[in-house]
Amino acid sequence: MRRSGGQPEGRPVQSNPVTARLADIAAQAGVSEATVSRVLNGKPGVAAGTRQSVLAALDVLGYERPVRLRRRSEGLVGLITPELENPIFPALAQVVGQALTRQGYTPVLATQTPGGSTEDELTEMLVDRGVAGIIFVSGLHADTSADTHRYEQLRAQGVPFVLVDGFSPKVQAPCVSPDDRAAMRLAVTHLVSLGHTRIGLALGPRRFVPVQRKIEGFVRTMRDQLDLSPATVETELVQHSLYTLEGGQAAASALLDRGCTAVACASDMMALGAVREARRRGLEVPDDISVVGFDDSPLIAFTDPPLTTVRKPVPAMGQAAVRTLLEEIGGTPAPPGEFVFMPELVVRGSTASGPGRP
Repeated sequence: MRRSGGQPEGRPVQSNPVTARLADIAAQAGVSEATVSRVLNGKPGVAAGTRQSVLAALDVLGYERPVRLRRRSEGLVGLITPELENPIFPALAQVVGQALTRQGYTPVLATQTPGGSTEDELTEMLVDRGVAGIIFVSGLHADTSADTHRYEQLRAQGVPFVLVDGFSPKVQAPCVSPDDRAAMRLAVTHLVSLGHTRIGLALGPRRFVPVQRKIEGFVRTMRDQLDLSPATVETELVQHSLYTLEGGQAAASALLDRGCTAVACASDMMALGAVREARRRGLEVPDDISVVGFDDSPLIAFTDPPLTTVRKPVPAMGQAAVRTLLEEIGGTPAPPGEFVFMPELVVRGSTASGPGRP
C-alpha cells in the first residue's frame, strides 16, 4: 500500500489494483472475483454496466485504476456558479459533474467569490482553455439589470452554453429552471391549510428573475386563498434581503414585527436565519412561528427542527442541463427557450398549526 499525494490521511491507495484483494472489490461491486479479474485485465465478455460497477468499486475503495482502464476525456466543460457556501450549489455541481463524466467529459468548476473573479473573467478563462461548452448557474443572465451582450459575444465565438435558474428572453440559449411560482403556491397552500393567515415571504433582491417569479406566485396564491389584495401582500408581507443566513434573519425580523405567524423563504439558508431570529425572540419553531424553506439542500432534514421545505428538482435539472449542452456540442442544439421543472413540498418539523387552531 502507498498513499497518493492528493489522498486524505488514512485512506489506503493501491498502486496496482490487480494485486489487491479481489474479494473486497467483488463484494463492493456485487460481482464474482473472476469478473473483477476480467475487468482489471481488460478482457472482453463483461457487460458495460458490470464493468462500470467494478470501476466504481475501485474508486470507492480508494484504488487507482490501471492506466489502460482510464477513460480518455472527450473535452472540458465549464460550470460557473455564483458561490459554494449555499449547499445547493455544490449539490448541483455534483450532479452536473457526474453526468458529464459518464459521457466522457471532464467538468471544470469555476466559482465566483466576493472580491475575486467575475463571471466574465471566469468565462474568458474557460474559453482560453478550449472548453467544449459552459453551464452558467444563477449567473448574470438571471439579473434583469445586467447587460446580456456578453452572452451574444460568447455565442459569436462558437461556444455552446446552457443557463440554469434564471431565464432571460434576451439570451438566445436553452435555460433550465424550477417552477418558482409553483414553489410559492405549494408553500402558501401548506401554511394556509395549517390555519395561518399572516404569512410573510423572505427572499433576495428583486432584480433577479427567480425572485420576481416567486413574488408572482406568492401574491397570486395569497389572493386566491386568503382574498388579500396584491398591493397589501407586496407592501406588508414581502421582505427583500440577501440569500444568506443573516439575510434570512433580517427579513424574518421585519416580517415578525408585522405580525406574521409563518414565513416562507426563498432558500433553506434564509429559512435557517428565520429560525434563528425566532429563537432570539424567545419563540418556538413551529409552536409559535412556522418556517418553510426552498431547495431541500443536503443535510437540511437534520436541522433542529427538521426544516419543511420546497424541494428544488436538482438531479433532474442538472441532468437536463448536461443533456441539452451535449446535444448542442454534438451539432443538434435545442431551440432557445426554457425547460421548467416542478418542485415538491417536503413537510418536516418546522411547520405546525396557526394561532387558535389545534
